Amino acid sequence: MADSIKTTVQWFPGHMAKTRRKISEALKLVDAVTEIRDARLPESSKNPEIDTIISTKPRIILLNKSDYADENATQKWIEYYKQQGIYALAVECKTGKGLNAYLPLVRKVLADTIQRNEQKGMAGKSLRIMVVGIPNVGKSSFINRMAKNGKAKVADTPGVTRSNQWFVIGKGVELLDTPGVLWPKFEDKAVGDKLAFTGAVKSEVIDSETLALRLIDLIKDHYAERICTRYKMESIDSLQSWEILELIGRKRGMLIAGGEVDTERASVMLLDEFKNGKLGKFSFEMPEDMS
Repeated sequence: MADSIKTTVQWFPGHMAKTRRKISEALKLVDAVTEIRDARLPESSKNPEIDTIISTKPRIILLNKSDYADENATQKWIEYYKQQGIYALAVECKTGKGLNAYLPLVRKVLADTIQRNEQKGMAGKSLRIMVVGIPNVGKSSFINRMAKNGKAKVADTPGVTRSNQWFVIGKGVELLDTPGVLWPKFEDKAVGDKLAFTGAVKSEVIDSETLALRLIDLIKDHYAERICTRYKMESIDSLQSWEILELIGRKRGMLIAGGEVDTERASVMLLDEFKNGKLGKFSFEMPEDMS
């Protein structure tokens, strides 16, 4: 069933081109860039244009939602980025876990900038950091935690932040929030699927049943035991994805007239439980898979 579906996730929000311009224009105002990614999908949750846009600006990567990711995989990614000369932190922006290391890391990364400011007689000059990332990856939650004022808009709907905003955090550090920016088309269907699983792509883009079947395919290949544990099943190795979805719905009593399973309802439930970490910790990408 899932194999016959060829739908490719695409998204063409009109404000994205404007966002790219805003980021490019604002770069001259900042000393460094903090890029937020999803710890479960460190590469798929990266905008491929970001490297080109920010060029040689110092960068810190925050692997957000790390509580939902495989800890061993996250540590491998941190080491992978370190080898590339980029510092990374595993964080959970909603709870603040790991963020106490952020300001010390900023000052470490910008040690040369701080020294130059002192030599110019501008000791204590504020360090300005631009925060970037694709929609719904956690930028606003990060800023709210750091600024402790709750002024950055937070929502589960991608693209809620539409204009640049400055926030003062700590002593002598300012953050520039930018709208979530995403490339206009997913050439790789697998990337689009993964982003849809985590909520970075609007839910209207693809129907929930198709998405749930694709999620089951991915989980079955790497974390089959999580489905068995969550929904009290025996081995699912011999089952097709649609059979697993029906079994999940039946286990949860999601039946309609005639005793059939309401697979649409089961799909919505499965996707929601995945997004909220109820299925366990997942990492769908590893550094060793990078070509």
